[in-house]
Amino acid sequence: MRNVAATILVFLGGFAIMVLEIIGARYLAKDFGGSFYVWISQIGVILIALALGYYVGGALADRWRRVSFLAWLLVPAGVITWFIPNFAGGLIDAIISRHPTDRDIPLVWQKLDPALGSSLIFLLPCFGLATLAPYMIRLVATRMSHVGKISGLMIAASTVGSIAGVFISGYVLIDQMTVTNIFRATGALTVILGITCFFMDSLFVEINSGAVHCNDGRQI
Repeated sequence: MRNVAATILVFLGGFAIMVLEIIGARYLAKDFGGSFYVWISQIGVILIALALGYYVGGALADRWRRVSFLAWLLVPAGVITWFIPNFAGGLIDAIISRHPTDRDIPLVWQKLDPALGSSLIFLLPCFGLATLAPYMIRLVATRMSHVGKISGLMIAASTVGSIAGVFISGYVLIDQMTVTNIFRATGALTVILGITCFFMDSLFVEINSGAVHCNDGRQI
């Protein structure tokens, strides 16, 4: 049951990240143009968020071995995502209005402005979601002999969720929902994940006791 719950959480986290990446690029393109630089910026920023989230999530899991701690990361990430349609336009306008209207925007800023916009809007929520996978690996791997298997399961679940996020956002959501409603739905999903984590400590009681075993049965 613990493995199933962790797998579903990680799957949905990967799904939400990729929805933000794909729909986010579409959102940025309306102001920065549908150039190659927009996609490079969005992909790069999401990868930065993943790297930071993976590292910080693993470090936090070593210190606070409770699933409920994830609520403090996921709920704010979901709230930020929910309000993207409210604040993102002003941030993008501020970035663009820095440049004089009677001159062409320098090439360097044509490249960096989308990255700046993407960072201000999408870095924090994707960072919060990225902490899920390493956190769950730490909590679910109760024995050292199971770390490889559990790591593979969690990474695979996150990746499959991301694959689903790519195709569902690109083929279904963008045709059936407005961009605003997609952000709202993704934010709500992230908040629900956080609230779910808040009530899941009982499933991980073995880890909460602090006992992790080596192959020979010793505790570490």
